[in-house]
Amino acid sequence: MCKKKVQKLKFDLDLVLSRSRSSSHFHPLCCLSNVLLESQQEKCKPLNRKGGVATIPGIALLYYSSSYRRTGMKDYDETTAFLGQWGKFQKMNFFLLCASIIPNGFVFSIVFLTSTPNHHCLVPEANLTQDWHNATIPLEVLNGNQIRSQCSRYRLDVVRNLSAQGLVPGRDVNLTDVEQEGCVDGWSYSRDVYQSTVVTEFDLVCGDQWKTPVTTTVFFTGILLGSFISGQISDRFGRKPVLFATMAVQTVFTSIQIFSPSWTALCVLLFINGLGQVSNYMTGFVLGTEILTGKVRVLFSSMGVCLAFAIGYMLVPLFAFFLRDWKSFLWGMAIPGLAYIPLWWFIPESPRWLLSQGRVEEAEAIVRKAAKMNNVQPPPTIFTDYRLYQEKEHPQKHHNVFHLLRARNIRNTTIILCTVWLTLNTGYYGLSLNTSDMNADPYLSCFISAAVEVPAYVSSWLALRYLPRRHSAIFTLVTGALLLYFIQLVSQTLPALAVALEMLGKFTVTAGAALMFAYTAELYPTVLRNTATGTCYAFARVGSCIAPFVLNLSIYFEHLPFITLGSLAVVSAVAALFLPETFGQPLPQTIQEMHKTQIMRCPLIPQKQPPAPVEMFQSNLSV
Repeated sequence: MCKKKVQKLKFDLDLVLSRSRSSSHFHPLCCLSNVLLESQQEKCKPLNRKGGVATIPGIALLYYSSSYRRTGMKDYDETTAFLGQWGKFQKMNFFLLCASIIPNGFVFSIVFLTSTPNHHCLVPEANLTQDWHNATIPLEVLNGNQIRSQCSRYRLDVVRNLSAQGLVPGRDVNLTDVEQEGCVDGWSYSRDVYQSTVVTEFDLVCGDQWKTPVTTTVFFTGILLGSFISGQISDRFGRKPVLFATMAVQTVFTSIQIFSPSWTALCVLLFINGLGQVSNYMTGFVLGTEILTGKVRVLFSSMGVCLAFAIGYMLVPLFAFFLRDWKSFLWGMAIPGLAYIPLWWFIPESPRWLLSQGRVEEAEAIVRKAAKMNNVQPPPTIFTDYRLYQEKEHPQKHHNVFHLLRARNIRNTTIILCTVWLTLNTGYYGLSLNTSDMNADPYLSCFISAAVEVPAYVSSWLALRYLPRRHSAIFTLVTGALLLYFIQLVSQTLPALAVALEMLGKFTVTAGAALMFAYTAELYPTVLRNTATGTCYAFARVGSCIAPFVLNLSIYFEHLPFITLGSLAVVSAVAALFLPETFGQPLPQTIQEMHKTQIMRCPLIPQKQPPAPVEMFQSNLSV
């Protein structure tokens, strides 16, 4: 997964994964950016580090807490080399763990659960003529189109009296003079697209419309919290138990949501479900990277988990299309979780984690079982004189988040990166969640939104290998902004073109997000890389939480969400101009070695050369 030299870039994992002792902070290695460092000539030495993962759908970050030094497991790959890299044992775990990632793509089921169908005030059966029954709902102009009011109607008692007098609306009665009232009898919802959703179940419209984005935000807040606690839980109790426990959380709490008696109860269940969603993804990713070795590990961490997530994402609109009632839809999301119960007897615990806990016999038993599956003969003793190498008990200077604000250079870089991460994650989730509100078939739009992530991951991998980081990041931000701006220029008679522009925007945002994981890790020195990336990741998750509210701006102007996202991208692109370039540069180890912020310069304009240094000599003359 790591190559010591790629385009003059020495990616020393000791620089990336050392110096941190706090289990509440993490070291990142983006699963996509890992492909940049894939081992074609050398094997990456395995690390004796506890792990967890934090992600946006389709992108995985591998975190290792530095409780133990690398020397503790530096010979694990060599010790288990007799197993090979692609035997029956590795194939089974590769595909089973990828399969365990698929339900995490169901995170976007929230798109269809919280969709708001067309609606208007309910007009109960009354002694009304057909003309008055049709005219009870006033007409409004929204985005240049005349539609029936969604939150008001003419007073029913007045309308009933006028109808009884035989008056005709619009001819005998000026409707603008008739008093209006709210939807005191509830709402009538269109069933052209959805039979029912959470919105129709709890009437989250009009005065309670604010609850719809809050529902989504609560779910993503659970994901945010789960990203912090999952690594610590799997470090303590093991990868396998946490993997299956979080699968159970997803399945059980998705099922319980069906019986939610109120909107508040539903939000609580969604929050807990969010904890299980991200924790399952993290643990499965870590378990795969610890079981697999060499090029197979690279393939799993770079493409395996990403494609598995995309497959799960693409299944969501298929389930929603055939199960248009929200309760049936949730059953469709929950029942596949039962298929993973038999995997308990096939997926093993991580031998690396067992060794880190001093459980050598159990780890050796798993490796011997793997050897039997691969039809190879293991040595009499696999882990000879294996012991735990704890960190030396010497004083070490620790760095925290405040160190990101002390020095001007680090402060500027951190502010720029947090802005870019916030923008990309807001754009990613905003465009993903908006598929149900586009002027096209919501099921087809969601499927395309999921499928477009596959080429986005491949494009980001190619950019990481061959293109400068800063140029790539700015290009994705500017291109995404232009595409989002162009959407408002598309006529409503061309919905396919609007969908194409939005999907291209999703493509650039997804690729840009993947790029930033690697770029951020390369910018910071070892002593701050852990804290800095954790801070940037927190800002990214804030972006996913505010994305529903950005989409809610469409109630004021149809294209305001796209204008907002595009403007954020432009601001971030301008800010990214001042980021230093890291392509082909060695990773900084100390704060003094950290690349300084700079601005891109035009190659056609001659630059002022810095003065040659003056070498001072000490005089040997004495007075």
